Amino acid sequence: MTIADIKVTTVAVPLEAPLRHSAGAHWGRFVRTIVEIIGNDGMSGWGELGGGGEGAEAAILSLLPYLKGHDPLNLEQLRWKIMNPTATLYNNRLQLHAAIEMACLDLAGKRLGVPAHSLLGGAIRDKVEFASYLFYRYENDLTGLGGETSAQELVAHATALRDKHGFRVHKLKGGHFSPKHDVDVFVALAEAFPEDRVRLDPNGVWSVEDAIRIGRKIAHLNNDYFEDPTWGLEGMRRVREGQPIPTATNMVVINFEQLAQCLRHDLVDVILLDTTFWGGLRQAVKAGHVLETFQRSAAVHSSGELGIQLASMLHLGAVLPNLNFAADSHYHHLTDDILVGGKLPYVNGCIDVPTGPGLGVDVSREKLAEYAEYFRKTGGYTYDRDPARPSWYSIWPEQNFADPAVKTMPEAK
Repeated sequence: MTIADIKVTTVAVPLEAPLRHSAGAHWGRFVRTIVEIIGNDGMSGWGELGGGGEGAEAAILSLLPYLKGHDPLNLEQLRWKIMNPTATLYNNRLQLHAAIEMACLDLAGKRLGVPAHSLLGGAIRDKVEFASYLFYRYENDLTGLGGETSAQELVAHATALRDKHGFRVHKLKGGHFSPKHDVDVFVALAEAFPEDRVRLDPNGVWSVEDAIRIGRKIAHLNNDYFEDPTWGLEGMRRVREGQPIPTATNMVVINFEQLAQCLRHDLVDVILLDTTFWGGLRQAVKAGHVLETFQRSAAVHSSGELGIQLASMLHLGAVLPNLNFAADSHYHHLTDDILVGGKLPYVNGCIDVPTGPGLGVDVSREKLAEYAEYFRKTGGYTYDRDPARPSWYSIWPEQNFADPAVKTMPEAK
């Protein structure tokens, strides 16, 4: 079997409410580029990456000359065709390759009748645990949800998610409000669920000094780790040395050069692996094996995925022996998905690893068309802008933090 064609579709899928983060906001929807690799037998494999529009679609389609006639099982050759490290310096194809490789694993698995994890060494677990990824949210009049900014509101939101999905780990996305506000909310969450584990992630916007001070202040809580409290490998090294909570990152160790420096100099404790940021599912697995060799834990990172990438995350989690933490996912914030049968369910805080061939999920062409039309109507959005603060932009580390009293954003109305 060889690759005969590529199709690409940008979709936007609504969120329950807009999500606030340190650099701006997700404006009430996730925009994703869906890649369909078509074999010469007419069978399709599916991949996904973040963002979309004409530029992303053109970038994917420009790779067809590299791919036409390629055997989707020749995955190492595929990596060198698209992601040659000297060429990637100039063309930054990491996430393009990730979506194409994802689709090739899906297509090859379907052709062979085996799940994708069988092509990655085989599963050692049949489910992956997830954290209740908690955001401060703007209100959404259409759903009646959102508006959480206070400790009481975040605890109520976390309680509802715990009751609905069974989460036993709670991650707060901080950095949007002042450090003091984040600490107050985080302590309230930890005290509300004393048997559960907690994580605080301000996405790198605090100074080293603030991060050390806060790490010491929250060290008595049942922390998994302290995720990206400041920016840069040197900043993370100083935070690791200055406070007792293990550190984690998905921002400053996202390739093998950075991983080598991290391991040589003990810069960060836990690395969150992303099946797109690292350039593909196989690259994330490889990084996980390197971490295992050095007796380091891996975790699975979320980048605003729909069901295709979520399936890739489940296959990654299935094969990692050193997956010692619950995975992240934005998935419970989505109102729908493009999969046949709708969203994958959580059971006791976990999602089952798909057992069908390839990625083990089926794309609904009707849903694909529906949310492609929704993208055409709503368009994209700028991740690092906050519509409720039109003149603001993030200046690290002395950014002007948002006012908790503001609960709505103009675009969401």
